[in-house]
Amino acid sequence: VQLVESGGGLVQAGGSLRLSCAPSGLKFDDYVIGWFRQAPGKEREGISCIDIRHGSTYYAHSVKGRFTISSDNAKNTVYLQMNSLTPDDTAVYYCAAGSGCRKELAEYWGQGTQVTVSS
Repeated sequence: VQLVESGGGLVQAGGSLRLSCAPSGLKFDDYVIGWFRQAPGKEREGISCIDIRHGSTYYAHSVKGRFTISSDNAKNTVYLQMNSLTPDDTAVYYCAAGSGCRKELAEYWGQGTQVTVSS
């Protein structure tokens, strides 16, 4: 099983980025795909997830209204559209596949992609 993230980079405050997560080696619609992030010196936190089969989504309070998670089941890809970025969003972003939205339920992790927001 492999999860490959892409789309990170450097952006100015107020800007946008779209992250992609492409799992392979698993049955896509059997999983909940989550996005997590970890800033230096902080714990990894869950920010959004999507139940592929049912389409239900979850957002952490810190990103609600700014980030949107979606899936393209034909491409086995999950996206995280991030708008109105602030320096507090700077972190390594990871996607994970598991049975729920909590990191304890994640079974497979991607390698992470760096997002840096400059002020």
